Amino acid sequence: MLELATLGILQSKPLHGYRLKQQLEQFMSGCISVNYGAIYPLLRRLEERGDITTLIQEAGEAGPSRKIYSITSQGAIAFRRKMLEHPHESWVNARSRFIIKYFFFSHLEPAERIKLLEHRIMVCRLRLETLEVQPIPSDDFYEIAVWHRFIAVIKEELEWLNQRLALEQRQELESRN
Repeated sequence: MLELATLGILQSKPLHGYRLKQQLEQFMSGCISVNYGAIYPLLRRLEERGDITTLIQEAGEAGPSRKIYSITSQGAIAFRRKMLEHPHESWVNARSRFIIKYFFFSHLEPAERIKLLEHRIMVCRLRLETLEVQPIPSDDFYEIAVWHRFIAVIKEELEWLNQRLALEQRQELESRN
């Protein structure tokens, strides 16, 4: 997820590692945490793979020089591939990954956005159906409250996703006319 988000942010403009970390924290704080121990090794790997490149190295204010990173055409292809994939992962990671993808929807074609929304709707419906047929796992008041909240959150997500899908479909239809 961090790789997807890093490539996505670099789609907009070149950044140095510290500013990139700040932007990742700003929008990803609800999804995953970002720390320096993860960001700089990731930037090194992305650069070694050719997905990003160092544009310039500028002198740091109080310490070592800072590299300004930019996404390459190869990195843009990798970003698009990651946006369109559906890895098998936990429910929590899948939710976080979708929110990160949604943040970068402007980099996709309308049909691709619709496909991703439809897939997420299907996953949420299946999860909700599974939960609704299972017996509540406990008779503890607090566990029951959390169980009901979890179901409500999935229903809220489905409502939001369906609104987004209707909007995308309307926009796609208008663009064709």
